[in-house]
Amino acid sequence: MPDFTYEAFARTGTKAVGTIAANTEREAALALDAKGLYPLKIALAKTQAAGGGFGRRVKGRHLATLYSQLADLLHTGVPLLRSLELLERQSSNPTLQAVLRDVRGKVADGTGLAQAMAQHPKVFDELGVSMVRAGQEGGFLEDVLKRIAGFVEHQEDMKAKVVGALAYPVFLALAGFLVLNILVIFFVPKFEPVFAKLREQDKLPTLTMYLMGFSHFLQSATGIAAVAAGVVSLVLFVRWTRRGGRVWADRMRIKMPLFGGIFLNLGLARFTRILGTMLHNGIPILRALSIAKDSTGNRVLTAAIEKSAENVTAGQKLADPLRKSGYFPPDVVEMIAIAEESNSLEKVLVDVADGLEKRTARQLELMVKLLEPIMLLVMAGVTLMVVAGLLLPVFKMGEAVG
Repeated sequence: MPDFTYEAFARTGTKAVGTIAANTEREAALALDAKGLYPLKIALAKTQAAGGGFGRRVKGRHLATLYSQLADLLHTGVPLLRSLELLERQSSNPTLQAVLRDVRGKVADGTGLAQAMAQHPKVFDELGVSMVRAGQEGGFLEDVLKRIAGFVEHQEDMKAKVVGALAYPVFLALAGFLVLNILVIFFVPKFEPVFAKLREQDKLPTLTMYLMGFSHFLQSATGIAAVAAGVVSLVLFVRWTRRGGRVWADRMRIKMPLFGGIFLNLGLARFTRILGTMLHNGIPILRALSIAKDSTGNRVLTAAIEKSAENVTAGQKLADPLRKSGYFPPDVVEMIAIAEESNSLEKVLVDVADGLEKRTARQLELMVKLLEPIMLLVMAGVTLMVVAGLLLPVFKMGEAVG
């Protein structure tokens, strides 16, 4: 049971402050009233808020399960408050449990479910809140919750496919970097005394000289400082791309060779799926566009969609400004244009998302198939250069002996 801090007036007129244990703010107010205190302010204790993890995010699979189970409970006739209580009790995620407790308390105090969810933006995004609000107003909350659950599950599956496809190439890159450093820093110096005579005679091969020079550099204070500076620069660059340079980084991401099209299609697929889902659930197109634009995960695409929404406000069709943005493929724009004419936009947008995701999956599979042998060849080439740099002097020494 969480603790609440309170400020209250006693019947004697004196001011009282303290903490009280209760399930909700309403229960805390009733408990204070029973003690003869008139509450002025009640809030969740800071230690409870921090310990409950209100600032933490919840994994998509946990949210998908939550939405699906809540839809099932409501469909079978279980009241909303009772449903939230059951989900809170059976949740194994402490953050989600604390959030559900707070949401249930606010709903018990008369706050709408969507409004209570909106107070936890790190757990419930604007898409989920807006769709729940539309479901409450339209009387189809159970259907909306099922759709949100399906959407979240689909997004998690796509994320898992991308991560799984890139896991092996990333492992190869890290393994190759580690092996190269071990060879150059620890293995190469052991051959230096053997090659001392060739160095004195100025007969040491150029490749071997460069290799040993590079080894000395990495072991020196200058080399260590250079590596540290490189790591710090990389960290600062990543932080900059996530803040002030986010627009530049997003533009480069969708324009980069090979993988640019994959990033672009993933962003467009998320946008079209969310927009189609929201339109299907009765959310007006301008409101749906204002929410769905942020789902791309790319600020350049978001800005282009936002500009398109302004043209829709002026009375234009959606397909025309999307075509002018230059980011939507011609076939996608054509499908949207035909859907607007036939009044089937919400269905076609979901079909477009399915098509883009299938196209992206094929591109990703092809890129990974190409990337693996390329990285193996690069690793083999670098290792061959190190081995050649060590063996060439041995061959020269053998010729001299012969």
